[in-house]
Amino acid sequence: MTVKQLSLPELADACRELGVPGVGLWREPVRAYGVAAAAELVRDAGLTVTTLCRGGFLTATDPGARAAALADNRRAVEEAAALGTDTLVLVSGGLPAGSRDLRGARERIADALGELGPYAERHGVRLAVEPLHPMYAADRCVVSTLAQALDLAERFPAHQVGVAVDTYHVWWDDRAPAQIARAGAGGRIHTFQLADWTTPLPAGVLNGRGQIGDGAIDMREWRGYVEAAGYTGAIEVELFNEGLWARDGREVLAETVNRFTEHVAD
Repeated sequence: MTVKQLSLPELADACRELGVPGVGLWREPVRAYGVAAAAELVRDAGLTVTTLCRGGFLTATDPGARAAALADNRRAVEEAAALGTDTLVLVSGGLPAGSRDLRGARERIADALGELGPYAERHGVRLAVEPLHPMYAADRCVVSTLAQALDLAERFPAHQVGVAVDTYHVWWDDRAPAQIARAGAGGRIHTFQLADWTTPLPAGVLNGRGQIGDGAIDMREWRGYVEAAGYTGAIEVELFNEGLWARDGREVLAETVNRFTEHVAD
């Protein structure tokens, strides 16, 4: 998503040229290209698919909408397995129209995880519940903190359900480091993602993730938290940013590699 202006073949070529070993894929471009073709493309490029994003949106109260969401998530699990990744990232969903019941929405997520977790396990896939910054709670994700995400995940085996730790969404929370330790102790950190916090936020706030090093987040500090918790997996960079998308994608990817080296790597 950081360089969504690149086609999948262009992305694979650029990653190979820059020495990027893995890529987190999003469902929309994968499905447009073809799941089997995308799997072959990244495999031939020598890339590991670190995660697939995204499943989720599991808070509907209407029975038909709920059934459709569960069916879509089962398809997402199958797509993840076909791409060779063991992790499907979930954005849980916001409040249904007209609802103010956060607690009820979170319980519906738990109910859905109870159905999807075993299905994912049968396909060799783990579900990673991603908490999003509280500004998204109404319309996108009622799970706003790592504590809330873990309270959901811990109802299920760790090999079925864990969490995604994204610096953009948790950097503000002084309880997050302890929750990362909690997640690590339970083997539930399923992916670690980076994006910086820059202001002012754009209209709609969705596409305001800053390039690494441009904002307020100490990336090495957060890398230290997850590594101290035992995380040894891939580190992803996930930037939603209109300014970056308007630029040459290969240039943005090269810049991102350089920023990672400067602000994250040893």
